[in-house]
Amino acid sequence: MTARFGWLSEAAEIPARWDLRLLGWELAARDGGPAHPCVFDGRERSRPSDWRRLPHAALTIAVGVACGEERTAMLAAGLGEALPMQVALGELSVRMSRLALGAGALPRKRRIGPIVLDLLHRDALFESGGADGRWLALHPREFALLWRLADAPGERVPRERLLTDVWRLEHMPATNSLEVHISRLRAKLAVARAAWLVVTDPRGGYRLACANRETGWTASAPIPTLADADPSGAIRWPMSA
Repeated sequence: MTARFGWLSEAAEIPARWDLRLLGWELAARDGGPAHPCVFDGRERSRPSDWRRLPHAALTIAVGVACGEERTAMLAAGLGEALPMQVALGELSVRMSRLALGAGALPRKRRIGPIVLDLLHRDALFESGGADGRWLALHPREFALLWRLADAPGERVPRERLLTDVWRLEHMPATNSLEVHISRLRAKLAVARAAWLVVTDPRGGYRLACANRETGWTASAPIPTLADADPSGAIRWPMSA
């Protein structure tokens, strides 16, 4: 399978020195699918002044950062790597591959609002302040829907993507199964006064109303996701909070 990468820059064109396509990588388009490692254009003329707002930075390598103090600040802010201008393309490819391997680590738990998703139990726990909380007894597909939406909290996941990722369908059948499961999921969330978490997006599909989450990881690195990008894979600034 071809390795994919994202390009994060105010400049649309990727300089040849950092263009991983020359080594067989494919430039990823943002479609709500799996996350990919990203090259962040760290040159002063190309990076935004608010780069610290870059979300899900652990899969991102900044390149072209001449100042050692700036590279230190980027690493402290959570970027996966921060490299100078002179990094060789082959080295960049290897470092990107190592970050991509870390994307396979799954979190054991995710907290979204008042709900804790537990991957081991494949259920959601409502922590009402008591010692034990209350399990919501989610159906496996209801849990899978909520977990998938939590991959990118606050971002729209199209209906087609949910059918592909949760139902594993490659074609779009004439069925309302997704809507039925969403309705049942909301009914169970309502027990925890959290039906508001799952929002129907006017553009089609669904999203979590909660834009942030806390995670408990089974490995050292989380699974970042690409931020808003155009079809070329380039992220446009300024980014939303």
